[in-house]
Amino acid sequence: MDCKLRIGVLLESESVPNWAYEMLRRIESGAYAEIVVLIKNDAPKPPPSSVWQKVRVGRSRLLFAALRRADRLLFSALPDAFAPMRIGQLLPDVPLIAVGPVQTEFCDSLTDEDVATIDSYHLDVLIRMGFRILRGKVLECARFGVWSYHHGDNRVNRGGPAGFWEVLLGWPETGSTLQILTDDLDAGLVLSRSSSRTDPVSFRRSRNNLYWKTLSLLPRKLEQLHRLGGEQFMALTKEENAAPSFYSNRLFGAPRNLELARLLPRSFFRYARKKLRQLFYFDQWCLLFAIGRTEGVSTSLRRYSEILPPKDRFWADPFVLLRDGTYYVFIEEYLYATRKGHIAYFILDDTGEWTEPKTVLERPYHLSYPFIFEYQGQTYMLPESAKNGTIELYRCVEFPERWEHAAVLMKDVYAVDATLHQVDGLWWMFVNIRENDGASSWDELFLYSSADPLSSAWIPHPANPVVSDVKSARPAGRIFVANKRLYRPSQDGSPGYGSAVKINRIESLTPTEYTEVCVTTIEPNWDPTLTGVHTLNFDGRVTVSDGRKRRRR
Repeated sequence: MDCKLRIGVLLESESVPNWAYEMLRRIESGAYAEIVVLIKNDAPKPPPSSVWQKVRVGRSRLLFAALRRADRLLFSALPDAFAPMRIGQLLPDVPLIAVGPVQTEFCDSLTDEDVATIDSYHLDVLIRMGFRILRGKVLECARFGVWSYHHGDNRVNRGGPAGFWEVLLGWPETGSTLQILTDDLDAGLVLSRSSSRTDPVSFRRSRNNLYWKTLSLLPRKLEQLHRLGGEQFMALTKEENAAPSFYSNRLFGAPRNLELARLLPRSFFRYARKKLRQLFYFDQWCLLFAIGRTEGVSTSLRRYSEILPPKDRFWADPFVLLRDGTYYVFIEEYLYATRKGHIAYFILDDTGEWTEPKTVLERPYHLSYPFIFEYQGQTYMLPESAKNGTIELYRCVEFPERWEHAAVLMKDVYAVDATLHQVDGLWWMFVNIRENDGASSWDELFLYSSADPLSSAWIPHPANPVVSDVKSARPAGRIFVANKRLYRPSQDGSPGYGSAVKINRIESLTPTEYTEVCVTTIEPNWDPTLTGVHTLNFDGRVTVSDGRKRRRR
C-alpha cells in the first residue's frame, strides 16, 4: 500500500491501560498507519452499588476477590501494564466520537446512524479496546475488519479472567491470540498467536508479562498488511485459518468460592513444596560431555559425563572448538557472590580429562553464551551482552586466551543468545529480543541477514519475530547440518528457564520466508538429579551440553 492505513479505535473510556497506550503510541509513530478516529462507548453507566449490594452480588466469588487482592499486595510487577493513561495525551488532535450501543445481556451493537458516522472515516482497520461482544454492522465498518485481542490461547482457554486459570491450574504456558472478529464469536480469523511462560505463583506477574509482550502483535500485523497489501494479506490469513480448530475445554469464568476452595490448595502445595525444597537444595548449572567414536553429535544423553563446578558458581552455555587436535570448550562462568557472568575456557582431551577453567573475557556487565565462529582466517566470539544493551563482537588475537573488542553489531537492544550461521555466502543472525520492558526475553526469535558478519548493517527479516513461542524461540547452540538438512537447537522455557532443548529442522530460510518444525526434544530424564538442560554443541568427536543439577546446600 502506498498510503498509510487508516485506523479507528473502540474505547471504553478516555483512559486506557499502560500496555494499550504503548501499543497505540507505536502504531501512531510508525510509517504504516495513522489513527484517525477514537470511538468511545457512551452507554449509560449503572449507578454505583452500595457495599451491601456488592457483597450480595459478589458473595459467591468473595474468595476470588480476596485472592486477587492478596496477590496485588504480595507481588509487584513493574512496569505496571495496567496503570491508567489518558489517551488525549497521546492523540490530542484525533477526533473522539461517542456512540451509544444497543445492549443485550452480553453483546453490543451500534445503531445505523453510528455505523454511518464511523463509515465516513473510511477505515482500514478498527481496533477493539473496549465494548463487550460486538455484533452487527460495526464488524463491517473497516475494510479489513475489527481486530481484537484474546489474552489466552483460544484453542485451550476461552472466557476469563485473562491469565488467571493458567496460574491456578499450573499450566506451563499462557497463550495470547489476535483475531479478526466475526458474528460467530468462536470463528474469528486468527491473525497471530504467541505464548509466554506462566508465572508459577502470581497472577499479577503472569498477566503483566503477557500483556507487555502481546502489545506488539497488533502493530506487527498492521505493518505486514501495509507491506503486503490487502489482497495478499487476507489471502495469506485465510490460508492460515483453513484448517478447522476445535475447542473442547470448558468456558472459563471467575471461579466461585467452592471451586476455588477446592483448587487453591493444589496451587498452594506446589508453591510450598518448591519453597521447602529450596531450604535443603539449590539448582546449579553443570557441564556435560560425550566423546564419540566417530565425528558428529552424540545422541544418547545417558552416556554423557558430568563436570561439576564448586558450589560458589555455575558453568553453562558450553561451545566446543576443535583446533589442531585439541578440544577447547568455552563457557559462561557465573559467580554467585558477584551475580555476574564472564567467559572462561578449558581443554578437554580424548580420554575425558579436563583442565580447570580459566577466564578469558570479562566486562563490567554480565556475559554468557560464548558463540564462537571463524571468518576469513580469524576466530571471533559473539557473547551475550544484553545487560549492556548491545550485541558485541570480539576477535581472538592470541588463541585461546586473548580477545579484543572488534565491533558492536547492534546497540540499544535487549538481545540474548545471538547465533550466526552462513548459507550460500549470506550470514544469518538468530537472536531473541525483548521489545517491551516488562516482557520476557525467552519468547520471541528474531532473524537478521548480512553479507558480512562483522558489519553493523543487519537486515531484519520481514516475518520477525519468526518464532513467538516460549517453548522453542530462544537459541540453544550452533545451527548444524545433518543429512544435508539444517537443524536449530532451541530452549523450551515453558515449565521454567532452560527446561529442555528442542531440535528444530529448518524447512525454509530465505530473505522473505522462515519456517521450522520441531523433530525431537532433549529432556533431563536420564538423571533424577537434573531439572533442566539448555545448550547443545559439538565439534569433531566431542559433544557438550549443560544440565541444571539439584544439589544439597
